[in-house]
Amino acid sequence: MTRLAFLALALVLCVPPASIAQENPWAPKGSAKPSTGVVVFFREKRFAGGGISFKVREGEAVLGKLSNGSYFTARVRPGKHEFVVHSETRDVLTLEVEPGETYFVTMKVGMGVALYRPNLAPSERQAFVKLYDKLKDVTGKDLD
Repeated sequence: MTRLAFLALALVLCVPPASIAQENPWAPKGSAKPSTGVVVFFREKRFAGGGISFKVREGEAVLGKLSNGSYFTARVRPGKHEFVVHSETRDVLTLEVEPGETYFVTMKVGMGVALYRPNLAPSERQAFVKLYDKLKDVTGKDLD
């Protein structure tokens, strides 16, 4: 075994289990950028509005598309952000993002007069983790 391989193996074996458990498996792939924050948007699988997808936007940019039982992640710069979804009505969620932090946003769908009404709301890590195995990662897909 080469000296470099031995050193790498020793480092891996010295990592405490608690730090492994705290890794963020849903953060965007690639090296972490402490100059940005991560926002995880998710939608629990439900019967009501199940066949409808909603685009989440910031300004004119489409960040992702939430279909029934899906999630996506967006890496954003620190500061104030306004995330928008709309159908029959428009819903806006304002978040103040800090560098290196991860935020969770859930989207629920309610009944409107003629169409379903999307609603973005802040959520918690535990709510997302509870659903994680049942959700499909759609990060970067169907952005047109």
